[in-house]
Amino acid sequence: MPIRVKSRVPQGDGAHRTPSPRGRIVRTIDAELPDIADDDCFRVLVKKLSVYIADVVELPVTFEQLRTTSAGDGLRVLVDHLGRNCTHPAIVNALLALKWHYGATTEDKGLNDARANACEIVAWRFLTHLSEREVVDYCLYEIPDPKDAEEGVTPTDEEAAAVPDERTSLLGRARSVFTPSPSSGSDKRNLLLRSISRLTMSMTSDDGDEEEDEDPTAHFTNLNALEIAAIANAKRFLSQAVVQKIITGIWNGDIIFWDSLSVHSVKKPRFYKPATADPFSRLRVPKYLKSFEVLFFVSFLFLYYAVLMERDPTRFTTLEVFLSLWLAAFAYDELSEWIDAGSVFYATDVWNIFDMFMIGIGFTYFIMRIVGLETHNSYLVELSFDILALEALFMVPRVFSILSLSPYWGTLIPCLKEMGKDFVKFMVLVVVIYFGFLTTFSLVGRDSYTFNDMTGFLTRIFFGSSAVGFDIMNNIDPVFGPPLMVLFIILSSILLTGSLTGMLSNSFSRVITHAREEYLYVYSVYVLEASTSNRLTHFYPPFNLLALVIFRPLRLVMPSDTNFRRARILLLKATHLPIVAAIEFYEWLRGTAGKGTQYNGFRGPRYTTIASPNPAARKQRHQQHHHLQPKSSSTNLTPGAASSGGEGGIGIVGHGESTTRATPYERYSQAFGDPSAEMEDRIAELSAKIDRLTELVVALQALQGQKPSDCGDA
Repeated sequence: MPIRVKSRVPQGDGAHRTPSPRGRIVRTIDAELPDIADDDCFRVLVKKLSVYIADVVELPVTFEQLRTTSAGDGLRVLVDHLGRNCTHPAIVNALLALKWHYGATTEDKGLNDARANACEIVAWRFLTHLSEREVVDYCLYEIPDPKDAEEGVTPTDEEAAAVPDERTSLLGRARSVFTPSPSSGSDKRNLLLRSISRLTMSMTSDDGDEEEDEDPTAHFTNLNALEIAAIANAKRFLSQAVVQKIITGIWNGDIIFWDSLSVHSVKKPRFYKPATADPFSRLRVPKYLKSFEVLFFVSFLFLYYAVLMERDPTRFTTLEVFLSLWLAAFAYDELSEWIDAGSVFYATDVWNIFDMFMIGIGFTYFIMRIVGLETHNSYLVELSFDILALEALFMVPRVFSILSLSPYWGTLIPCLKEMGKDFVKFMVLVVVIYFGFLTTFSLVGRDSYTFNDMTGFLTRIFFGSSAVGFDIMNNIDPVFGPPLMVLFIILSSILLTGSLTGMLSNSFSRVITHAREEYLYVYSVYVLEASTSNRLTHFYPPFNLLALVIFRPLRLVMPSDTNFRRARILLLKATHLPIVAAIEFYEWLRGTAGKGTQYNGFRGPRYTTIASPNPAARKQRHQQHHHLQPKSSSTNLTPGAASSGGEGGIGIVGHGESTTRATPYERYSQAFGDPSAEMEDRIAELSAKIDRLTELVVALQALQGQKPSDCGDA
């Protein structure tokens, strides 16, 4: 259905303009609102949205322009259309997947960045049309496998008939589409980006041709909206209050993915109910996972210092045996996490880079240590201890990585990360200039200084010892030495150093400007990474070595049947009973073990179940709201229609129609139940102010000789 949005258009806007009868500029957007059916597959859903986004965003505008000016009129109309008519459960997933695609596209960067911002704006504005419980449903909805849809397999059928394999990942058995897995995170990222690119580039192709091709969205199977947002760097989306409430709920265990530890348990998001949940399910709560991780790293650090202090060059000591066990358990746990989360999502956490360096240095140490002892090579033995000393560069910061959950440290870490990236890029230029001068000085002064001596001199000059250059410039060459050295000192001490300082300052300012978003992004990735394991029996290190030694050989000769899973569960309960007891004691002290609301503070109507939006129920809710909402035409919209909805896009008004609106009190009550007395007073006061403001606007229009129904053209 084509839409027409009338609004004041700033000079320079490339939209079509026609003068209105009152002399105003009319901006016409010829775009077809996507007709999204509840049974559309993810592939079709993404394609429909991409067509509309490409039609309404045709200029490289900024995020703020899309959010606050007439450039975002088409987005407001889309948000209102989706909020009123769309009940597809994967709508948020599709918008964030498109944001990822447009943001990563290198061609026409300005326009694609604008479209990426548009997708993110629509995604989080769409959430404003939902209650908190419905937001949970949409954010935790995982994209189903298209093969299951074709075969008529529903989640209920799967839960009743299938038993998850211990080798499957958190994101479901459909992640097997990644196998054999790409060797690097960039490879898998390219797979996903090509998937969306094939959709957006084939917008005009025939459906029959598309059906013959491989489904380009297959690589998104079983990803939920929060995971896609983390990979796509949708920081504004993740920083929304209701989204952060979900993240915090997962962190604290108010939203869990496993409610029992039994053979037939099925992973799905649900609200935690202390009265019915298995105490061993608390082992999967990210808060407790990270707390135990800190304790593990503290013990790891203690063994590390003990081995370096002991430093026995003649034999492999008991402390080194324990250190090797801790390193092996840590490496196996990281490998399991990488397999479960996938290389793309695993690479989003900067601390995992530290983990890889720790594992590499640790194994290098043990290999050289064993070889040196076997060959009685004292040099290799001493070198192995020196290599182990490098471990502290990564282990000590890793122990204190929990500080990234603090707003202060969580903001500094992204700043340092961006400054490091810019520093590496800038050093390429420095190295090029450095080698040019090094070559010249080495050849001109070959009779006075060796190549190694000249390398040392120029390095000291670059790091601030300019006096060294003035001392040796005549010795290099009486004619060329002084001018070349003065030029090098000016470049290194003034131009390059000043440019580097200014660039790093700009990098810091760029990140610190969005400090809250950066911190919440780090926090969200931290939480989501801790909850991305689909293994029913997740062993904490170093207990995971027991499972590796006992069950890995058995898996080679026997299938992973019910008895095999039962044995793993028994071993987990036997080894982790003290940890579960400590968790239960902690929750008892906090007073949260035996209490908790049914939905753990997530408000809203009970039309849906968590992570399973019910289209029929949502339509029922919209029907209940319909008599309080204005019936507007989506084909002719006034400026008030495009802007009166604010961030949510609510309140589109048709030409010449008298409208009735639900009061703020009615909207609040319908969405969240009866408010408190204090909230009632505030809502009543706000409603009175709105009424007075409306009367003032009508009075001003009457003075100007306008009819009230024309207020949309103002």
